[in-house]
Amino acid sequence: MTYPSRRLSEDLATLWIEAPMVMGMRLSQMWMTALTGGRVNTAEFNRMITEKMAAAGESVIAANMAMAEQNIAAMTAIATGRKTSTQRAANSIAHAAVKPYSKRVRSNVRRLSK
Repeated sequence: MTYPSRRLSEDLATLWIEAPMVMGMRLSQMWMTALTGGRVNTAEFNRMITEKMAAAGESVIAANMAMAEQNIAAMTAIATGRKTSTQRAANSIAHAAVKPYSKRVRSNVRRLSK
């Protein structure tokens, strides 16, 4: 059995642990606003939506770039008679796809926990 790279594992662990924290912090802010009758923080609502859209776009672009890079590396390796590593290629593509999400989750945890 092969395991994912350390960088990919760290990003996935970050998402697994910190994403529910961000959801909980945002929900508690929404509940307090609803209970106290305070003004709705529209900036936070807008940020939730725009961050997800931006992260999805970055993720698609990064994954496609990583696939192109791995494809070129594989073709070069085959042309020169070297072996290719499908595990390394898969890790690189997966890490590129996950990185935009984990970056935003980390920044949200820092910002919301202040």
